[in-house]
Parts: sequence; C-alpha cells; structure tokens
Amino acid sequence: MEFIDPAIDAYSKAFSEPESDLLKRLDRETHAQILQPRMLSGHLQGRFLALISSLIQPKLILEIGTYTGYSALCLAEGLVSTGKLITLDVNEELECFTRSFFDQSPLSSQIDYRIVDAKDEIPNIQEEIDLVFIDADKRNYALYFDLVVDKVRKGGLIIVDNVLWSGKVVDESAKDKSTQALRDFNLKCLHDQRVENLLLPLRDGLLILKKKG
Repeated sequence: MEFIDPAIDAYSKAFSEPESDLLKRLDRETHAQILQPRMLSGHLQGRFLALISSLIQPKLILEIGTYTGYSALCLAEGLVSTGKLITLDVNEELECFTRSFFDQSPLSSQIDYRIVDAKDEIPNIQEEIDLVFIDADKRNYALYFDLVVDKVRKGGLIIVDNVLWSGKVVDESAKDKSTQALRDFNLKCLHDQRVENLLLPLRDGLLILKKKG
C-alpha cells in the first residue's frame, strides 16, 4: 500500500490539517489491539475524505465497510446538522470497539452503525444518497456499485478504496481473484456512462466517481 517515499508522506502529513485527538486515539488503539490495522484509512486519507464531505455538505452518506470507524468519523464531519451517515459492516467482533469510539464523538447521534450484510441492506435504503464510500470485500465491489449508483443523487459522489491493491492491478503476474475483481471493477466504472471517473494514487488508490446529471 506504500507508493510514496516515507519522507514525502511525513512531509505531506505535517502540512495537512491534523487529526483530532479522538482520531489519534482510534488510530493508536486499532494498531495496538486489532488485526490488520493497515485497513484503517489513516491521517491523509481521512483528511481527504473529511474535506470532500465538507465540500458537498451531504444529507446522507452511506459507507460500506466500517472496520474500526476511522473513515466514518472523518466523513461525518461534513454532514449538515440534520444529516446522517449509515455505515454497514458484517464483523460483529469489532462492534463494541468501534461503537465505543462513535459514542465519544460529538457526531455520534448522526452515525447509524449497522451490523448487516451490505448486499441485503442496501436495497432497504430508500432515501437519496449524496456520498458513498466503499471499502469492503473487493470481490463484491461491482455488486455494491450496481446496488448504490441509482440511489445516488445527480452530482453525488461514490468513492472506492483500495483500487490499486498495493500495485497488484498493474502486475501481470498477479492473478488472484481479488486483484482480478478490482481490475474488472475499475474497467467497468471507466465504461459506465452514468459516472465521471478519477483514479487517485492516494494511499492504496481511491476511485472517485461523480454521478452525471
């Protein structure tokens, strides 16, 4: 996942908006207690998500894949005062840990954390969505996209994480199912006439999709 020289990464963080104390604690405790802490969005990506959310002032955000809640807390920063963020995850083992950090946030009342299978839950969401963040099982990215794209308002955004997959998407020797699923997904979105595309080499790759008007 590390595409940038560590010194450049450290410099970028130093000249970016700092994390809140809550996010710093969440980062530290995730690395200390939880398996695969690299799944956490982290400082730069978190500030990027918070900035994008603040720019579009969403009324409804849908997050697919909560992990320990770092990205949800960042995205929630941009919500309008009456807005909400729905975040979906299947991992019951992380629920108490994650919910404890949501409960410490001043935005806790606006975060709707559901332990469910996203494939089953997304069809139940009837409201128009302003912003979607997808960071879950890679083999289902195409399905998640198909389930949400028609629910996103015109001009709304879908942001998809890990689309460079540690650089494996451009490694011809990488033939595992997750890598191939991401290659197929990126190509699918490129040719989907409902969205405009920008793939950013930020952290592990963020695909920004804007719903056309």
